[in-house]
Amino acid sequence: MKVIAYAYRPDEAIAFERFSKELNLDITYVKECLSPENAHLAEGIEAVTILGNCNARRESLEKLSKCGVKYLSSRSAGYNNIDLEAAKEFGIKVSNAQYSPNSVADFATMLALMLNRRVIQSIKRSASQDYSLVGLMGNELHNQVVGVIGTGRIGQAVIKNFSGFGPKILAYDLYPNEDMKKYVEYVDLDTLLEKADIITLHAPLFESNYHLINKETIVKMKDGVKIVNTARGELIHTFDLIDGLKSGKIGGAALDVIEGEVGIYHNDCRFKTINHDEMAILRNLPNVVLTSHFAFYTDQAVSDMVECGLRSLYLFLTKGNSPWEITL
Repeated sequence: MKVIAYAYRPDEAIAFERFSKELNLDITYVKECLSPENAHLAEGIEAVTILGNCNARRESLEKLSKCGVKYLSSRSAGYNNIDLEAAKEFGIKVSNAQYSPNSVADFATMLALMLNRRVIQSIKRSASQDYSLVGLMGNELHNQVVGVIGTGRIGQAVIKNFSGFGPKILAYDLYPNEDMKKYVEYVDLDTLLEKADIITLHAPLFESNYHLINKETIVKMKDGVKIVNTARGELIHTFDLIDGLKSGKIGGAALDVIEGEVGIYHNDCRFKTINHDEMAILRNLPNVVLTSHFAFYTDQAVSDMVECGLRSLYLFLTKGNSPWEITL
């Protein structure tokens, strides 16, 4: 059974070798992301696997369909880069991946602690040999209210992490999880925004929550609120966030993702001009932690992503369906 893997990374090699042998898959590897320009490489292959930074919009999917592609699996959890309506139109079944939720959950917890204890300010000061304490007084987590937006697998792992520190935890989700109610109080979004000292985002990106964090919702927040985003950059209106940081309404932000990151994150841009004004501003604010979309990046998660992507294609090819299939 033939499969083509776009956006193949060397760190995936061990997992690809292991699971391709286990599932008896003949894989063609393409280092570049899927795009309309290289979709033709899938000619004669029914199954494609991609990552979340690939272009799986209408034009790409149409060309894949003409090549004979019937199944597309993303090795990422997020699938906002895939035009699901076009995929359905062209008869392509789509799936996403599940991977160790602890990878992102641990990272988000770490970022929240860094904001709480002003670690990034201390690191920046130390670079110029300023070891003074003024302005570095932090907060203890057990005295705070943590708001978790999105209680899927990652959100649940985050909640369990935070519960060990003893804060009050509020949660918002369209579909509350009964098991989580022993750790959290589910509230409406406005209540969470009004009461949380730390807000951490763990929701997938949809049209309905695009720019969920914006000037209107920021006004509802506590003064000095801290915001953590390890989900999708487009959940936050970046310039509104910047305004909040500059005014002091927002006490700090830790962002592993940011709007317009595609083509920048996961690439070596040392000798390139980066045309991203918001990133340039955020990098120069003292109360901001920016990381390059690698909260997911652990050995366990990478292995899980490859396994899930390939196993999904195997099931599509042999059974016609996959437990990870995404349907409209």
